[in-house]
Amino acid sequence: MDTGDHLVAKGRCSIPAAPWSGRGVKDREASSVSSPAGLAAPGLRWYRGDLHVHSVYSHAAELTPEQLASEARKARLDFLVTTEHNSAAAHDIWRSLSSDDLLVILGQEVTTQSGHWLALGIEPGQVVDWRYGVRDEVIEEHVDAVHRSGGVCVVAHPYASYRTGRFLYPFEDFDVLEVWNGSWKSDLPWQADNEAALRTWAQGLAAHLPLNRWRPSIGSSDTHLRGQIGSPQTVVLAEELSAAAILAGIRAGRCWIAGSAGVELAFTASATAGAAGPGERLRTDGRLVEVRAEVQGVPMGEVSLHTDRGTVHCESLDADGSGAVRWCTDANESAFVRVEVRHRDGAMAALANPVTLAGRRRT
Repeated sequence: MDTGDHLVAKGRCSIPAAPWSGRGVKDREASSVSSPAGLAAPGLRWYRGDLHVHSVYSHAAELTPEQLASEARKARLDFLVTTEHNSAAAHDIWRSLSSDDLLVILGQEVTTQSGHWLALGIEPGQVVDWRYGVRDEVIEEHVDAVHRSGGVCVVAHPYASYRTGRFLYPFEDFDVLEVWNGSWKSDLPWQADNEAALRTWAQGLAAHLPLNRWRPSIGSSDTHLRGQIGSPQTVVLAEELSAAAILAGIRAGRCWIAGSAGVELAFTASATAGAAGPGERLRTDGRLVEVRAEVQGVPMGEVSLHTDRGTVHCESLDADGSGAVRWCTDANESAFVRVEVRHRDGAMAALANPVTLAGRRRT
């Protein structure tokens, strides 16, 4: 990938282009491409995890909790959320598997008649009722019960093709949208129902972000079989590896999605007043904003930037899968900016929650 000022799409960008070594950010000052130097505050770091995992205590799953914990460590995950179908029977087993190197958070996949949702961060022994549909008009009380426990409620695979998989409830009651669900029923890591979920989420950002009512996106494997865990995974910026800190990062949208541990992304927007990453708000004071995406692990892939005006910039990656893309804008032109990284066949490799740009100039 060539480097230099030609990577800046907007000609009036006055921020000097930083040279890209082509060797990856790990060879530079930052310790990880997903934790760019100068962005994360002291004490904050990025943690990788899987938010949707099933053991033999769920229908059609083949692995024990112990086997899943072992596979999670092999996949280099820092945490996982156990989301058994409508059951707390394995909670004690799962709690015994949580350790310093692998945090286990209790959850549930709530499989209602009108769609499935995830309750992340529930209490030991807590079971969320699933025996209802959209016409019963009881979804709010069950979501509220999870919120009272400090949990996060996630719309799961909203466009799944089986009868009860299609999500029919209003999104407004939920905190987060699962836009990337793994390949547990298919050999394809990125499927048409994921593309539909991404499109729905992206279309809602323009209306909801200015009112601070947007829902962050997450991705998870929905593991049922061996070899699926961590594909995809959600990478969360948190103060520590604890359930409360991880859930707070997800709730705030301080996270991005990777297809595997081999994909890394640093996504920032910076202006005179500072810098911001996924899920954060950048005060621009009406000044120019430089958007930068640095990628590793996606050979011959494509990096695209998106705002409330749609797709605004694209760059291709070289055969080694590493590269940096720069683009400039301002808050008058863009209410937010987000990034997608795709493989050369169009399948998703990574995507991040948006950075909101605040401080439009008055005309």
